[in-house]
Amino acid sequence: MIQYINGGVIAAKGYKASGVHCGIRKNRTKRDVALICSDVPASAAAVYTTNLVKGAPLTVTKNHIANGIAQAVICNSGNANTCNADGIEVAEKMAALTAETLGIRAEDVIVASTGVIGQPLDVTPIKNGLPQLKAELTAESVGGANAAEAIMTTDTVAKEVAVSFTVDGKECRLGGIAKGSGMIHPNMATMLVFLTTDCAISAEMLKKALSGDIRNTFNMVSIDGDTSTNDMVAILANGMAGNREITEDGEAYREFAKALNSVTVQLCRMIAGDGEGATKLLECTVTGANCEKTAKTVAKSVICSSLLKAAMFGADANWGRVLCAIGYSGADVDVTKVDVAFRSAKGTISVCENGAGIPFSEEIAKEILLEKEIEILISVGNGDYSASAWGCDLTYDYVKINGDYRT
Repeated sequence: MIQYINGGVIAAKGYKASGVHCGIRKNRTKRDVALICSDVPASAAAVYTTNLVKGAPLTVTKNHIANGIAQAVICNSGNANTCNADGIEVAEKMAALTAETLGIRAEDVIVASTGVIGQPLDVTPIKNGLPQLKAELTAESVGGANAAEAIMTTDTVAKEVAVSFTVDGKECRLGGIAKGSGMIHPNMATMLVFLTTDCAISAEMLKKALSGDIRNTFNMVSIDGDTSTNDMVAILANGMAGNREITEDGEAYREFAKALNSVTVQLCRMIAGDGEGATKLLECTVTGANCEKTAKTVAKSVICSSLLKAAMFGADANWGRVLCAIGYSGADVDVTKVDVAFRSAKGTISVCENGAGIPFSEEIAKEILLEKEIEILISVGNGDYSASAWGCDLTYDYVKINGDYRT
């Protein structure tokens, strides 16, 4: 049985974390470098942005974990280290300095950066801050919380989740932290996410689990339609729970995959709900599709609609915008069989049946849509496939935040 627990990225055995202000960000009250490490080398896997423009840290990390092993993560906020002539050199230096501080191999360090693109990253503040990062490493919850805070950019809240589960009679734990508020759009990975587990699982199966999971979680989140250059989801598995190593598909692998999904879905919801300027979390669930592709295409199209997002901000039950987004999605759907409803803590209201409007109370609909979490429920027929996507409303503050992001 999967249970949610405290601890985030250091909930599993053998992990420590810290986060401090090193000086990359001008605001001295904001932590800007996070460090996560395992007591022992761990199986490692990661997935990366599909943007052709990629941050230097992604290139370095991909090379470092090509052997399926990592032991630490170093991540800075405030500067993306992207589109810089010396970017690779700086990312490699971050890894080398971290390795020297921890007494591990530089090749076993995952490197990540987030922030402004195209500004040179001075590694000196990180070098000077590493002694403090090491000194403050802890397996206590404060370590994970500080690391979660240190990777934030325009996020308004830190994001951390953890679960416990059982494999071969052994209690295992899996947790993670994430940052993501803007420049978030489907097709991998759409944010920075660092996951850790003490479950023993081979690098090959770890990669299979992560790659399979993101198709239905992180790839189904959209804030603003922009896919970032530095997106990464990385996971470490140090095996310290003591279970037999998972090396093939089977019951143990499926239990691990369920635990992973429990964490990633919650992180998706946190990221979507904390979109830049957002006031509401939107979850679009599509049922009755004739195939998985159709269900996902419809859900993504609806959650990405700027017009619908604006309507949700105004608590306007403008269901025509849902039908419009379905219509241009390219999905294989019979629009005469589409039903739409809105749901929140205040109740559920049907607004469209068989592709046509039905009478409903605008007052009740508004009351439902004024809540912080809104579900958009869409049935497209009698098929067996379904999908969910997550996003947020579009507000005035989104433009304000991005109008002066660099300054």
